[in-house]
Amino acid sequence: MSILTAAEKKDIREKYADLLRHCARCDKKGDKDMIQRAFDLAYEAHKDMRRKSGEPYIIHPIAVAKIVTHEIGLGAKSITCALLHDVVEDTDYTLEEIKNHFGEKIASIIDGLTKIAGVFDQKSSLQAENFRKILLTLSDDVRVILIKLADRLHNMRTLDSMPPNKQMKIAGETTYLYAPLAHRLGLYAIKTELEDLSLKYHHPKIYHEIGKKIKDNEKRRLATINQFSFPITQKLDKNHIKFSINGRPKSIASIWNKMQRKNVPFEEVYDLLAIRIIFEPKSRIPEKTICWNIYSLITDIYIPKPDRIRDWVSQPKANGYEALHGTVMGPHGKWVEIQVRSTRMDEIAERGYAAHWKYKTGSNQERELDKWIKKIREMLESPESNALEFLDDFKMNLFASEILVFTPKGHIKTLPTGSTALDFAYDIHTEIGDKTIGAKVNYKLVGVSHMLNSGDQVEILTSDKQQPQSEWLTFAKTAKAKSSIKNALKAETTNRIEKGKQILELKLKEFNLLPSSRIFKKLLPAYEVLNKDELYSKIGTGLISLDDLQKVLRKKTKKKLIRYWKLQFSKSAKSEENKEDIEIKPVEKEKFDFKRPFILRENIDKTESLYTIAKCCNPIPGDDVIGYKTPNENIVIHKSKCPKAIKLMSSEGNHIVSAKWTTHKILSFLTRIRIMGIDKIGMFNEISNLISKELSINMRTINIEVHDGIFEGIFDLYVHNTKDLNNLIMNLIKIKGIDSVRRVETIEE
Repeated sequence: MSILTAAEKKDIREKYADLLRHCARCDKKGDKDMIQRAFDLAYEAHKDMRRKSGEPYIIHPIAVAKIVTHEIGLGAKSITCALLHDVVEDTDYTLEEIKNHFGEKIASIIDGLTKIAGVFDQKSSLQAENFRKILLTLSDDVRVILIKLADRLHNMRTLDSMPPNKQMKIAGETTYLYAPLAHRLGLYAIKTELEDLSLKYHHPKIYHEIGKKIKDNEKRRLATINQFSFPITQKLDKNHIKFSINGRPKSIASIWNKMQRKNVPFEEVYDLLAIRIIFEPKSRIPEKTICWNIYSLITDIYIPKPDRIRDWVSQPKANGYEALHGTVMGPHGKWVEIQVRSTRMDEIAERGYAAHWKYKTGSNQERELDKWIKKIREMLESPESNALEFLDDFKMNLFASEILVFTPKGHIKTLPTGSTALDFAYDIHTEIGDKTIGAKVNYKLVGVSHMLNSGDQVEILTSDKQQPQSEWLTFAKTAKAKSSIKNALKAETTNRIEKGKQILELKLKEFNLLPSSRIFKKLLPAYEVLNKDELYSKIGTGLISLDDLQKVLRKKTKKKLIRYWKLQFSKSAKSEENKEDIEIKPVEKEKFDFKRPFILRENIDKTESLYTIAKCCNPIPGDDVIGYKTPNENIVIHKSKCPKAIKLMSSEGNHIVSAKWTTHKILSFLTRIRIMGIDKIGMFNEISNLISKELSINMRTINIEVHDGIFEGIFDLYVHNTKDLNNLIMNLIKIKGIDSVRRVETIEE
């Protein structure tokens, strides 16, 4: 039994008192009393429990409750739920007891926050099912999501006490789902912190390096901001506008992402300044008018970049974000981004959905959020669908930025960037999507796969004879379109199987036979199918003719069965290889200690290798990597930043192990580099001589293209480690005429 010390009891009292001080929306009669009762119950329930860090468990729900009220802006009921959020899951208290003490509403929110404990489909994932259950509560109360985000934020803030494999699992899940969810709900501050903390545990060295550079550059940045802001301040004061102005600091994660995306150093990213101007609205003057007025005053001072205006005042983002963005040429030839917002817009941008309750005006941003939640409800209407499949579709909708598309009557539809005419059709109605044969975009005839741009006007063309096609899934972007197509194809498959079953039964009836296991033992290998459903389906579509059925039934089965089992084994093996997308190597099974890093030793005899290299990202010694334990006890090595690895960390975090390379000097690993430069006589010889003769590196494949005097070459090489690769890149860049040399992260076979 864990006994609290006097110092711990004092700390708990102080933290609880601090929570009550920050409760801005606890003014109604009975609010403080309800919070006190929740605290007393949680204190009693968790009194013998401690966190991994050793601190009393009750500290966690108090911290979550403080985030809920202070950083998100929720009220007394949400604080009560935050204090009680782990009681039902981790203690002997039941949901019924919570209901009796605090009522139906709080009990339903607690139920949404309580993790599922049970047995799931082997192909599914506990985290995916948990997340899906939380989303189901969106139709009842969005506060469940907001409290869950607060819970995740505090867990990320206190992740140091967890073992490395748990850190990677939780950080991966956060990157994959919770940070984009916070973004979608408009919680910018929480989204930014979640991304930064995830980077801290995925790439600690990078996180600390960028953090140090930001600190070192702070004085210079502030001086530049002051120099840039001074004439703007004078101009706005002269026009009697009440405002505050500050330089928006870029987060560590956003700097790192931009460095990766644009392949540029820290200095080039950090030099792009962003200034935020937040004004006090005036009575009788619309906020939109003031936004454009301020932008006009700024462009009197600095030259604007015309193609960089973003008007989210006229049409807010789907998460409710409103602001006017522009880019102007500032001092010293640096582009500066300007963000203009009212105080109301700023609070909504920082606090997101919760802030809408304070500004219930029936405005566009509220309607856009309601539309998004409605879309999530539609996605949740297929409870039989695989949880991981659902998670993929949901994540896609979280990350996507939007385009605005018009119907023939001028109504606006908001779709993810990259959406096609088919997505637009399904967004209008499922039946229209199913019958789509084409579209007219800006009065021009296009196919269903045509990608839409913001501002397009779209008219859908349909036919009663049209049916959803399986290839539609390759260019459908939205979750609604994908889900509708899959459902239609499943229904079609079911009908096809039923039709095939009836045809076979009628044919067997001609020979006075009924379907039996003995008959299927002859039919399956004869028609080279793996199961009854495949046989029925092919009969139903006419791919298998039963004209020779009598002949097949008379044949002896021994040789056919051997052929059948060989076919089945080869297909299964191929299927498994495609599923894992890895290089198969024989392995010896042994128990792995997930609390310690898995050491990647250089095994010359490949039959002794306990790990395989993932083909999706091709890590080489020196790369930051993680291991994924497959069902056959093998460890698959991925780069930490590999999209597939991040997904595995989120959906199968319990199978993730941290991994470390040892020195590799004998075995070589496949990598790819891209070289660009000026096409000149002898350039290829210089490159190949440097690679093969001077540095003794083996080349696997070479592909060079030349356009307008510029060449681009792709080289697949075998290297020992990242040190060798970096040395090669440094030597290649020295060749006169070469403009850039960089590593290509993904090698597609």
